[in-house]
Amino acid sequence: MSTAGDRLQDTARNAALALPDVSHGRPFTPRLDVYKVADKVFLIVTDDPDEQIITVKCEPEHARALQRGYASITPGRYLDKRHWISLGPGRGITKRLINDAVEHSYDLVVDGLPVHRQPKPPPLRGAGTAQSFGF
Repeated sequence: MSTAGDRLQDTARNAALALPDVSHGRPFTPRLDVYKVADKVFLIVTDDPDEQIITVKCEPEHARALQRGYASITPGRYLDKRHWISLGPGRGITKRLINDAVEHSYDLVVDGLPVHRQPKPPPLRGAGTAQSFGF
């Protein structure tokens, strides 16, 4: 089932906020909701009712494949069109595709950060204690 524009945007926002160490704001214009990890952008949500899109980072080859497969995936608005794509509502744009695109973008940005700036995964509950290993 395809996702309408407002659901596309809400799905992207929720996916981004579920990831570690994400901040968001509107540093450029009131119509662009920007999500960052370690001060690096990985998601832009356009709050224009006439243009309900999200823009995410994407590996160039994967971006081209997505653009060939989905009419509503285009080269990224606002950023380098080789490394960013925009997703709009349309045929085949599902919640899973949106979540995957946001998570992939986040991972690309995190992987490009120096190790000391990368978010730390949350510790396992009870990890590191003798009780957690059944002793």
